[in-house]
Amino acid sequence: MRIATWNVNSVKQRLPRLLPWLEERAPDVVCLQETKLADDAFDALLVAELAARGYEVARHGEAQWNGVAILSRVGLEDVVVGIEGAPGFPHAEARALAATCAGLRVHSVYVPNGRSVGSDHYAYKLAWLRALEQLVARDPATAVVCGDMNIAPTDADVFDPAAYTGHTHVTEPERAALARLIEVGLHDVVRERWPAMPRVFTYWDYRAGMFHKDLGMRIDLVLAGAPVAARVKAAWVDRQARKGSGPSDHAPVIVDLDEAPDGDIGPVVPPASAPSAIRTVKLPQSPLS
Repeated sequence: MRIATWNVNSVKQRLPRLLPWLEERAPDVVCLQETKLADDAFDALLVAELAARGYEVARHGEAQWNGVAILSRVGLEDVVVGIEGAPGFPHAEARALAATCAGLRVHSVYVPNGRSVGSDHYAYKLAWLRALEQLVARDPATAVVCGDMNIAPTDADVFDPAAYTGHTHVTEPERAALARLIEVGLHDVVRERWPAMPRVFTYWDYRAGMFHKDLGMRIDLVLAGAPVAARVKAAWVDRQARKGSGPSDHAPVIVDLDEAPDGDIGPVVPPASAPSAIRTVKLPQSPLS
């Protein structure tokens, strides 16, 4: 079974990329984030197209912001929208969706950004992660938590730690919150498969040529319970989907269970052709994804 997660940064804008990608990569379960569509608009745009490709759909969206979805060709049962007890900012945003697919409890999550260290949104991010941790802790064995975590787990997951000093996504409280989530019984399957591999990134800012220089960070994760993680045969970042015209600023992450149709092909496919040497640079002045 092939599981994928992708922050599409507007499913409407990314539709010309998403549909061919589904046909090319043929994932069985897809978790989408930042769909940026209310549910009725999502249905009108996508349900017929996805059904024609064999996918059932669960979605939880809001106009213009946030939004998550799960697409499945292997069943879609017990769909639950949101996280019980999770905080809002100020309302309960469309950031989490869960469903059972072929016996796995799949969670598509779009963790709050945090905006700036010490802000109200930063506190909201930490509280939201705590609620997610409590949810997953109820049954971590079958859990697969997929999505944009808006946290780079370690310094190895950013192109240059010094460039992120003072920014969210890399602070100790955020990383500790992510670590607590993993400690309930999950495994970061990409990093565990490629523990010593540098420059495994999933997000690159649109500006300043950061993608072409391979100045990125790894914030899109697949976290799986131990029985699921033991089935992993390949785990990789589909960098090809970040190339070309009209891409998201994120690349999909793909995990193959039980068999790997493309083989165990490496952590990033294709790898960057000419990454810049690691050096301190000034990040573009806007919030990260």
